[in-house]
Parts: sequence; structure tokens; C-alpha cells
Amino acid sequence: MKRRRDNRHWAVGIRHWVLGIGYWAVGTGQWVVGNGQWSMVNRQLVVGSRQWAVGSRRWVVGSGFSFSAFCFLLFAFSFLTACEQNYLPKPLGYNRLELPSPEYRSLPDTLPYTFEYSKHARLLDDTTAISERYWIEIFYPHIKSNVHITYKKLNNNEKLLQEFIKDAYTLTAKHQIKAYAIDEVIATTPSGKTAVIAELQGDVPSQFQFTITDSVDNFLRGALYFNTQVNNDSLAPAIDYMKKDLMHMINTLQWKRPAK
Repeated sequence: MKRRRDNRHWAVGIRHWVLGIGYWAVGTGQWVVGNGQWSMVNRQLVVGSRQWAVGSRRWVVGSGFSFSAFCFLLFAFSFLTACEQNYLPKPLGYNRLELPSPEYRSLPDTLPYTFEYSKHARLLDDTTAISERYWIEIFYPHIKSNVHITYKKLNNNEKLLQEFIKDAYTLTAKHQIKAYAIDEVIATTPSGKTAVIAELQGDVPSQFQFTITDSVDNFLRGALYFNTQVNNDSLAPAIDYMKKDLMHMINTLQWKRPAK
């Protein structure tokens, strides 16, 4: 059934009422006036290109600018900047070192000197190209460290003594490029011997060196090395462990007989 009067009409079938250029659609709950539209369903008013939506709290002004999108972006930016923090990469981890309790034994009688060294270490011959008689290596397999022992006889020669002291100083000074500190002290052993001890700080291949002599017949030098690429900060427990062993070597050193 359909009725018309001028430009007003009713459509009963589709429940649609039009008055002038405006109409009311009962089914959709929507009222349209000109280019403006109010929807009872989603509570939205549209006038031209400007839109207000009560339900979704959305305002669009002008050519599609979304106020809710602007608020969302502003909130997201504020949240991200508020939560911003400096990121620091996690440092590399290293395996925990298992350091055995100190136990010592004496060197064999074939050497003109003796001292006590660790039972956890291996006594090896020096295999370097410049090795001499009575030069040895003391190797610690569990921490991959090595103590290089060199020995010289003096035969009461002051010139040789000064030469060996100078060579020892030069070998220590070579590490100045990487070392940020070299602490040198002169110590007296329980048996009255004088030892010069150098402790090197920094990422250097040798962290502890020493010389000991009676200034007449014997001159001995020792140097600690680690056969690993791990930096010295991570090796600190092993370095301290080795320093104690080296001090035990120095304090128990004895000249057995004049070298021949």
C-alpha cells in the first residue's frame, strides 16, 4: 500500500517515511535530513563531511581527520616514550672455573734449584727454539695456564748478572702496550733470598713475572701465561689462584748446588 502527496510519501511495506528530502527508516532506526544523517542504531550523526559518533566516541572534522585516531597515536607515543629505557647488551658469559685445593710437591733432583709446585700441574721440558738446559714449563691443564721457568748460571760474573736483570726488565716492559699498570715490588723469601716481583694489570698475556738470584751463582726467572682468548676480568679467580702458587714457588725456592 503506497500513498503520495507532493514530494512526501510513505512506504508501509518497508516502514519508510520520506518528508521533503528527509526520511525516517523505522527498520534501521535512521533519520536522514539533507546530507545529514542520525542513526539511532549506532548513535552516529553525520553532517556533510563532519561526523560525531556517541557510541564509539569518534569525531571526524573536515576531510576524514579522525580525532580518536589522533588520541590513540598520542597515547601510544606517550606510552612508548614513558617506557623507554637504555638497552645494554648482556655480557658474554663464561664457564665457571673449578679450582682445586692447593697441594704441592718438590721438583726432581736433576735441576740445580728446587721449589714446591702444584700436584695439579704437569712438569714439562721447555720446547721453545731458544730453550736451554734447566729450563722447564709447569702446565696447569684444568685452567690452561703455564709457568715458564728459565735459569742462568752466573759464575760470580757481575756483568752477566746486570745483563740478565736488564733482559728480564725488557721482557716485562714489552707488555706496557696493553697493560694499564705494572706493580713491581722487591720481596725477601723466608730463606733470605731477594725476589723482584712484577704484577701486570690489564688484558696482557702474562700477568705475573718474577726474578730471584743470589747474585753470585744462580739467576732464575718465572713468567705466568694463560693459553686462552678469554679476557683477564673473567680469568680473575684463576689469576689469583696462580699468583698464590707462584708465591709458594718463590718462598720455597732453594739453590741445590753450584751449577756446572
